[in-house]
Amino acid sequence: MAERVVGNAGLDRARASERLAAFSRVATDTVDQAADEIGRIFCPHDLTPLRASGPDFFALHNCAAFDGFSVNYVAYGGSVAIDPGCLERFFLLQLPLHGAALVSTSAREIATAPGRAASLLSPTMPTRMVWQNDCAQLILLVERKLVEQRAAALAGGARRAVEFDPMIDLSAPAAQALPTRLRGLVNLAEGLGSKRSLSPAAAANWREAFLDGLLTGQRHGLSQAMQTFAGESEALPQALRRARDCLAAHAADPLDLVQLAGAAGIGIRALQLGFQRHFGMSISQMLLDLRLAELKARLAVAAPDARIIDIAFDLGFTHVSRMAGAYRQKFGETPSATLRRLH
Repeated sequence: MAERVVGNAGLDRARASERLAAFSRVATDTVDQAADEIGRIFCPHDLTPLRASGPDFFALHNCAAFDGFSVNYVAYGGSVAIDPGCLERFFLLQLPLHGAALVSTSAREIATAPGRAASLLSPTMPTRMVWQNDCAQLILLVERKLVEQRAAALAGGARRAVEFDPMIDLSAPAAQALPTRLRGLVNLAEGLGSKRSLSPAAAANWREAFLDGLLTGQRHGLSQAMQTFAGESEALPQALRRARDCLAAHAADPLDLVQLAGAAGIGIRALQLGFQRHFGMSISQMLLDLRLAELKARLAVAAPDARIIDIAFDLGFTHVSRMAGAYRQKFGETPSATLRRLH
């Protein structure tokens, strides 16, 4: 429950234009209380007003939480320095609505402002910020494990840290989809109110859209690996393109290295070395990844009472428990959970 403070004219003005008002978590004009309560929602951080704490300081935090992500409205009166260090557990997309913010990470320093630039903070990159002139922002929080699991699936490798370029140029057409989607979810949450919630299926659809928008729309350390794995990189030799396409076309069949090398037009050893060099995985690992992706696609269109074991056998899986473990590692849930969520 938010602390309701009275007598702060700046806070009263801020509430007149706040978003997600029905989801109030923090409303205070006390610096220590703001740092403590907002720190519990996000992460512990140092909060320092750049002028002596007085009638211009306030803090508002409204939060609508979903499974694995949340949308937030955060506003500070006056100008404040915020030092969270490494976020550790989540990514933050920060879209300014009022005022401005200076964001400094280990990658670069950027200035954000409404309609000009937004920021995207990664959990492994130390961050410091200065929010200026009664800054207010819409913030999307996405759990780290979801982003890293999806990036691993798209890049065809093991889960590892993902670090984004923190700058989002809002004047670029390609960068406008995420802010538009974020505003859309805020509008939807406000329409539902705090007493109603999105259905699990609807929340999952929003989560998937945000993950796709982040990982395919914003530059990060695994962007090139994702392009290579998807066959979009021009550096990928034609022989490996042919081998990958052949593997995808026959994913449900037993692996035949002679057939695969013949389709590629190179020797088996060259094919094996090429997969390791350009895809970062063995041929059998890529085959597993393709089969898991196809399994998820089939579960999306299967009947609610479909037998997962039958679908898995059709795709060439012979060890059900290993398949389920690999599926969970790749997608963050079991095949049965996917089937329930999508139906």
